[in-house]
Amino acid sequence: MNILHILADPQPTEEATSKQIAMKFFMKIAELGSETEVVNVDLYQEPAPPVSFEQYRNFWYPVTIDGYVPTKVDIEASSYAIEQAEKVLAADALVLSMPMWNFGIPGLVKSWLDHILCPGLLYDLSKEGSKPKHKLKQVICLVSSDDAFKEGDPRDALSPAITTMFENIGVEEISFAWADGQSPLAFADAENRKKDAIEMAEELAEEVLEANGQPA
Repeated sequence: MNILHILADPQPTEEATSKQIAMKFFMKIAELGSETEVVNVDLYQEPAPPVSFEQYRNFWYPVTIDGYVPTKVDIEASSYAIEQAEKVLAADALVLSMPMWNFGIPGLVKSWLDHILCPGLLYDLSKEGSKPKHKLKQVICLVSSDDAFKEGDPRDALSPAITTMFENIGVEEISFAWADGQSPLAFADAENRKKDAIEMAEELAEEVLEANGQPA
């Protein structure tokens, strides 16, 4: 089984709740999944470049303009997107670990998603809709936030966006291990909330292994 891990937290691990949750998730994978390969992409070490017009044209014009043939410039401008999409295509599961920023997805993660979620990469697009090219069984999000959020909270712009993005390309299992209420100034139970999220992450690790034929 192959897992692609996209992480985006600038803080050191001892201060980054999302990294601590991810560490426990992958410790459980290592403990139980002897045949699992993990590819890590740290977006603070390998940031995505801005999406250019030429790249947009490469992926979207052939879908929207009959007979459009991408130019050499279009294709060259798409090298990062193609490279990252190949990592996703090789994965059975995708793990995104990040903090919530300003009630939404951190910019580096959103940029990475904008690169890979294009027709011709992870899916084909036609008038009949999208047809997956990937083999992702699950997308797992390991998230931290200073504030606390109830299910369906209108302030949460992170989980609905990620869920919609991946459901749109045929991923049926999108799960979250979320340590909310991590501000010690506002929440006396911040540590207990983190422990609950870690327990959920470990349960999700077992589910990923089972979904890919590796009994936990």
